[in-house]
This record gives sequence, C-alpha cells and structure tokens, in this order.
Amino acid sequence: MILRSVALAFVLAALACEASAQQLPGASAAAEAALTRGEWPAYAGTNGSLRWSPLDLIDKDNAGKLEVLWRWQSPDRDLRATGIKASAPFSHESTPIMIGRTLYTSTSLSQIAAIDAATGKTKWVFDPRAYDRIEQPANLGWTNMGVAYWKGGDDERILILTADAFLVAVDARTGQPVESFGSNGRIDLTQGLHRSFPRQVYSSQAPPLVVGDVVVTGSSIWDFWPNNLPAPGDVRGFDVRTGKQLWTFHTVPQAGEPGVETWLQESWRRTGNTNVWAPMSADEALGYVYLPVSTPSNDYYGGHRPGDGLYGESLVCLDARTGRKVWHYQIVRHGLWDYDLPAAPNLVDIVVDGRPVKAVAQVTKQNFVFVFDRVTGKPVWPIEDRPVPPSSVKGEQAAATQPFPTRPAPIDIQGMREEDLIDFTSELRAEAVEMLREYDHGPLYTPPTQRGTATNPGIGGGANWPGAAVDPETGLLYVETHRIPFVIALRRPMPYEQEYDYIGSPRPLLGPRGLPILKPPYTSLVAIDMNTGEHRWRVPLGIGPIDHPVVKSAGIKERLGNPYTKGWALVTRSLLFAVQSGVLVMPATSSAGFGRTYSLAEQDTNLWAYDKKTGELLAEIPVGSNASGAPMTYLVDGRQYIVFPVGGGRNLPEELVAVGLR
Repeated sequence: MILRSVALAFVLAALACEASAQQLPGASAAAEAALTRGEWPAYAGTNGSLRWSPLDLIDKDNAGKLEVLWRWQSPDRDLRATGIKASAPFSHESTPIMIGRTLYTSTSLSQIAAIDAATGKTKWVFDPRAYDRIEQPANLGWTNMGVAYWKGGDDERILILTADAFLVAVDARTGQPVESFGSNGRIDLTQGLHRSFPRQVYSSQAPPLVVGDVVVTGSSIWDFWPNNLPAPGDVRGFDVRTGKQLWTFHTVPQAGEPGVETWLQESWRRTGNTNVWAPMSADEALGYVYLPVSTPSNDYYGGHRPGDGLYGESLVCLDARTGRKVWHYQIVRHGLWDYDLPAAPNLVDIVVDGRPVKAVAQVTKQNFVFVFDRVTGKPVWPIEDRPVPPSSVKGEQAAATQPFPTRPAPIDIQGMREEDLIDFTSELRAEAVEMLREYDHGPLYTPPTQRGTATNPGIGGGANWPGAAVDPETGLLYVETHRIPFVIALRRPMPYEQEYDYIGSPRPLLGPRGLPILKPPYTSLVAIDMNTGEHRWRVPLGIGPIDHPVVKSAGIKERLGNPYTKGWALVTRSLLFAVQSGVLVMPATSSAGFGRTYSLAEQDTNLWAYDKKTGELLAEIPVGSNASGAPMTYLVDGRQYIVFPVGGGRNLPEELVAVGLR
C-alpha cells in the first residue's frame, strides 16, 4: 500500500505539472485543478463539455481486467414503494459529479443523493417532493440528467433543476436546503416569465450551468397542450448566492428586440418553446455561455410562424453575467423536422492552417458538426447556403435554403435514398424499396407532408443528447451517431391540442422482417480531427442483429452496430471508452392523457475500451446492464473508477454502476 501511495503521488505531481502548462478549453482554474486531482466537478467534466480526464491508470494493458466494483440503487425505488402518485420513470440518465470523496447525483424523481465514491454507500438523500405538484412532467416524464456544484469560501452547494420546474440549492455536506437561496432553498421557474401556463407543461431535465456566481437555467416544454399560447423557452441567469433573477434572454425575441423581424406577421406574439432542454456549455475565462436552442412550436408545421424564426435551432452565445447576446448562428431556418440542437456544444482549442482558434463545435441531429470561433462566432470553415426542397402543404412556407458546413463532412448518411437501403439480400432490398415508396422522401430537409415524409436522420438524430467527447491534447472529437429514420405525417389537430392547421405525428420507420430499413452500421463512433476537419475513423458500436436469420444466411459476422440505441463516449489520457443504451419501446400514453411512458430492454451490456488513434476495440467488459446516461471517471485511494447510470423505464432497476480494477 505504501508503494502504491508513492506511485500515486508521482502520478498526481506529473499531472499537476502538465496541467499548469495546458489550459483546458473553457475551464476555470478551480475546475482544471479538480480534474488534475482526479475529480469530476461538472456534468461533462468541465463547463467546456469535453468529457475528458487526464487519468490513465486504466490503459490498454489492463482494460480487459476491469470489473464491476459496486452498484448503487436509486432511492426512487423505496420512495415509489410508499405509494406516491407519480407515473412510471422514463430512464435513469443522471451522470454524477465527484468532489473530494463524494459523488453527487440526481434521480428520475428529482431527488439529490450524496454517495461515498469509494464504496457506493449513500451518505444522504434530499427529496424536493416534486411528485406532490405533478404526476407526470412534460415531454419525457420522470428523468433528470444531473446536478451542478458551486463553492464560495466554506460554502459548498449542489443545485438541481427539478421535474416540476424548481431550481433547488442544498448544502453539499448535509443535503439540507440553503435557506438564504430563493425561498427556503428553491426558486419557482414557472414564475418570472412573460406568459402564464400550467405547471405540467414546463419541466427541466438537464443540469443547471454554474458560471462564476451565476446559475444559468433552461427548460423542457411540452409542445402539445390545449392553449394557443405555448410556454416560452426563455433562458435565465440567477445569483448563485441569493437566487435573485439577474437576467432573461428571450429565445423568441419580443417587441423591439433584435431578431423580432424574422417572425413575420408578428408570429412572435403567439409562439413558444424554442427552449434549451439540452445541457449548455461555457467558457469561464471569457464569461460566455453557449446555448443549443431547440425548435419553436409546433415542431413539424410552421404555417402559423412564417419567417426564419430566430433564435429557433440556433447556437447562441451570451455574456453569463448580463445575459447580453454576444453572437448567434441559426443552424436550421424555420425548423420543420424537430432538428433541435440536442447536445452541449464542445469547446476545443485547435490550430487551423497554422492559426490558433478558440473554437466551439456543435453536433446536430442532422449529422453535421458546425464549428465556430467561440469568441466572435465566425465559422472556422465556410458554411454554404444551399437550396432545399419546398413544402407542398397549404399555408407552409419552408425556408428556400439551409446552411451546410463544408467541413467536417457529415458524420453519417443524410436523406432517404434507395441506395442507402438494407441490401443483405436482393429480396430484402426489394422489400425495403417498396416500404420506402409508401412515403414522400428525398434529400435532407424534405418537408413533412400529409401523406407522410420519410426523414433521415429522424427526430432522434443523427447525433443526440449524448453529444461528443473531445481530447484536448490531440484535438480529436468523438461522436456517436445512429441511423433511425422516421416518418413525419401531418394531420389535423385533436380537440385537446393547440389550434394549429396541422400537427406532426412522427413514428420510427422500421424495415423488412424486423430489421432496420437502412444499411449498417446502425450505430457508430466517429473520430474527427478538429484541426483539419477530417474524419479519422468510424467503428460500429455494438454487435447488432447478427443472429437474425436473414443476416446469418447472408454469412455476415462482422459487427453491425446496435439499432435503435444511443451511446456515450468518455476520453482519458490513455483510452476512449463507450457505453450504450438498450432498446427503447414506446407502448402507451399516460393516464394523464398526454406524454409517453417507456420500457427498456437490455442487449449487448458492455463497457467498451478503444484505441483513441485508430478506433481498435481493445476490451469489452460485461457490466450486466445497458447505460442510460454518460460515463464519468475519477480517482480515489489510488484507484480509477468509471461510473455511469443504468436502468429506468417500467422494468429495469435504476442504478449507478462503478467499474475499476481490483
């Protein structure tokens, strides 16, 4: 044990020396020092959303010896057993943070838990009793991605955005509410906006973002409810000490504000959503926060909101102290495909043609990676406006052009083309062609129709909220992408829905004989050199349906990537790790008459370790459950741990799984 401690001391000293010479993109000195100590102080490691750690005790020589060290059971199980009135959970998505020797995590029911990082034993649990105010939250129901941490002197706080739309602060040591914050430790986020609405349509799932002494909050908003004025998706900043609201940024500009002219016929007066439901990022040196803004209401028909509609589906940079807009770029104009920006932008410092650039990269559902100078908002590589198909639906005015990055190349196929359909056998391909011909289809940005438009990527991406990981030492970005096309059919609204001319009904487009309709790989990991914009490699993530009779008869044995799943990447100094979700099934609507409840199935339940440079699979470690959120890593007592959430839905235990070396 003495030798191990001495070796660890040398490791930490070496990391400290290297860290002093390298500033992580967007990270504060405190966050960088925490990473160097082996901690994980923010949802994605730092506010730059790198998902990177300098730890390297797990490497290519020992990764195959990893095993599950402990499992932590969510306290939601015991809480539900008491008979609380809350619908079934969606998915256990919370990635913990780690400070000192403690993990802090959220649960699907918006509880906060502190856990011993070495043993997995619960230290304390705080229950905000969100279920007292709402039975089923908006959109995805009961789910939460994680918490945030703030320290000021001896004052340490954990903050959460709850499913019933409160910003809550508790003492990190005790789990007790911070009484000086807001009203007894909480702020009602349904208040202070320019439009009133029912609580059940307004929720939160991403962690708040703490930038200095400011807490920045987004929201998750249900797009279909019986009111002509949807809830606004405004982003707000609060004083982390007192809870005082400091500023509001209107994601749909209001009267007299820049951008309001892009909402023709004064459609800004009756449009809502346009919210930030995904995690955000920040450059703490600049004091800038980067917002991935989603689609205006409603997602698939825009006849009631003519014009480009800023700041819908835009990357927006704000001054975190004041809420002042610094720059923006609209990635989708007049969105009709639910191509909301789904993930935290990644901050990366790169060298392009010999010129250093402080960049921000935004992965998108439509399989693009947009790259900007994060100080000025200027594209790092040219972005071209290209013509896209018009709409054939009465009253719809689709944008005539959309922006296409010239570099990097798309991370996966785009549009629905017959040449991309499954072709294991000629018979299978013929069946897929006939299935596709039942719908309108075409290139990327083909608008929805009443007949139904087959779209690829579908509403789940491409890339989605798992986002990307960045290695700051090499400039490589790693992103997961999947091929799940959807059909979007426009229909007349039901009596209980908003009074639009049309509402979109999306559904997955499945293929013949229980197989996907597109060619594999169905899920991939892609590596991109952000210094050049060149793709370095692509590997399938997961085995896929190689046991299907048609696949077997075709003699296919190589990995195809698991269909209908999503995956998360984690980068360390030594390796690239990945985990993957199980299959999502959407069987029913809730008893409340809206929303969806979900079941999960397990398949290919592994943690994978890859060579960062080549994508070679180095180790496959069985862990017994599929991930349901992103992995993180930390160091305690000389041992490196990898931890990620699993379970959820109606049927699987919600847990944290810790993997390491014995």
